[in-house]
Formats: sequence, C-alpha cells, structure tokens
Amino acid sequence: MGSNILITGAAGYIGGSLVAEFLASKSILFKKADIIAAVRSKEQAEALSKLGSRVLQLDLTNEKAVVETLLRHNICIVVHTASSINPTLALHLITALGKQREISGKETYFVHTSGLSAFYENTGWPSGETKDTGPVFGLEKQLADSFPIRKTDVAVIEHAKARSVSSFIVVPSTVYGRGSGEWNKLSVVIPVCVQASISSKTVHKFAENTKVSGVHISDLTALYGRIIEKILQKTAPPSGAEGYYFALAHDLIWWEVLDRLAIALHTRNLVTDSKALFWPNDEAAAESLGVPVRFVQVLWNSGENIISENTYRLGWKPVWNKDRFLQNIDEEIQAVLDLGKAKSSLIDSLFEAARG
Repeated sequence: MGSNILITGAAGYIGGSLVAEFLASKSILFKKADIIAAVRSKEQAEALSKLGSRVLQLDLTNEKAVVETLLRHNICIVVHTASSINPTLALHLITALGKQREISGKETYFVHTSGLSAFYENTGWPSGETKDTGPVFGLEKQLADSFPIRKTDVAVIEHAKARSVSSFIVVPSTVYGRGSGEWNKLSVVIPVCVQASISSKTVHKFAENTKVSGVHISDLTALYGRIIEKILQKTAPPSGAEGYYFALAHDLIWWEVLDRLAIALHTRNLVTDSKALFWPNDEAAAESLGVPVRFVQVLWNSGENIISENTYRLGWKPVWNKDRFLQNIDEEIQAVLDLGKAKSSLIDSLFEAARG
C-alpha cells in the first residue's frame, strides 16, 4: 500500500486489541509489516514486541518527535486510542500527518477514539435523539467547553480540516470482553464494578435504572478494521464533520446487568448477597469504585439516546448482542480474577480532568 498504519495507545485495552487483531488479520489490503504500535514505556514496548509488530516508544506530547517519527516511518494512517480527553496528543499527530501529506503528496487519515459520555444528558448533551449521521459536530462545537471529550472531538475535526487530513471519530459505547492485546486486557467500566463488588462483598447499583449501549471488544476492533479497509480501498467513508461512527451493538439496562452480576458473584461466594443493593450516595460510590465523584454518574448511571447509522453503512455486523453478554457475564468476573486491576491510564486522566 506504500504507507504504514500507526496505532497509538497500543498498550491499552482498545489499542492493544487493535494491534493484535490487525496483526492476525488475513486481509489482503495490508501486511503485518505495515502495522506500527506506539507505546509510552520500555516495558510496554518489550511486551508488545512479542507479537512481532514494530513497536515505537513515542512521547506524544513532543510535537517535534511525533512529526519526525511519522515522516521517518512513512505513516499515512493513524488510529489514535491513547486519550479521548487530552487534545494535545491528537493535535500533534494530525500536524505530523499534515506534514506527511505536504512532503509525500499522499492522502493522510486520522481515526480518533472518542467516548460515549460526550453524548450523555448529565454531561450537558441535549435530550432527544442523536444520530451519527446528523449535525453532531455543530452541537459538539456549541457545547465544547462544558465537557473535555467534546472539546477534543471538535479540536480534532477542526485541526484535521486545517491540515487537509481526513478525520474519523469513533465513539465506543460500554466496551466489554477480554482484550487480545499484550499489556492491558481489561476494560474499565465493568471490571472496576466487579473489583469494587468483590472488595465490598456487595454489588451496588444506582436508584435510576438507566439504559446504555454496549459493544464487545472484538466487534469494536472489527469496526475500526472496516474503516481502515475502506480507506485502503480508496473508498474512504464520510469524514470530518460528517465522520462520526457510534459503535453501538446493543442496549444494556444497568439494573439487569448488575442484578445478573450479583447472582454470578454470589454463586462464586465472592459477595454475600445475590441481589444488588443501592448506593447510599455518590461519595460512597466514588470511594468504592476509585474514581472522582464528578465521574461516578457519568460512567455508571448515564443514559443516552443515540442512533448509529454510519457504522452499519460500512457493513459492520456485530456478533455479540445483549443476551449473549448476559449469558456470559461470568467471563467478565473470570477476567478480573485472572488479570487483576486494569493497566489503564483512564482513571488517572479522570482525576486530572477533575482537578482541571
């Protein structure tokens, strides 16, 4: 194909799974040698090198290093999973892709990983139905200063347009399932809930029974794969302000999930009650779950009313549904027991955002 694909956050849950799945792919559109993983530490680089991928230890906060790296390695496609909160990392990568386009004359592409919390009412998003084919960018721009993920989305789209880089915003919903990466194989929302339940010997839930959307990690990586395949086939899907892709495979009802989790944990004698009890207040939930109070409701008690159309127009066909998730919820418990705490920087990012 004449250019390489850089995956940032390659030691993370989503990024690591993307690296593993892309390397194992039988696609004729790219080769194993085309995939480059970017990580922060030497230890992470050594872990990922076991997969046979090229691994770069790259400081994304250093714009000069980022530009030099992308040019040196002939990178024209970046899949960014390192942070949905910090816009600086994304902007440096887009600047580098813009330089690559200027020098090589090749089209360049930036696939950004956002977060579903940008579209929750309790983070300031307006009520009512939101489609990824609708005027999402305009609304995000109006509300950018009220939530950091929205601010980053807007910065990505505007900077990419200014640099003539095609941008795509992938919005994962509640992601579950054991990841296939080499460093971090655990998501955050459900594993943290499992860990807190085991620690307190009780599963807790909020008084409101909210509906969210869910997606298995294997279905999510398949969505990224579809976008990359379309790019490589020179039939790139809608991008920029029209390039939102809501990764919604099915609904999840929080009480249903937590009640099923309580039964599964009780069966293993890991909690004392087979029913989920109500949190007394947000402060107690924050202390048990290990997140800032500001983000407790965002992560575990937020509903949304969004509809995915762009993803299905790509031919994306998720294989996991709600029934399959609930029937296999014991796999979420086993993953936590096997792997312990997630090696994720997300919680640290939330505390930084809360302080900011």
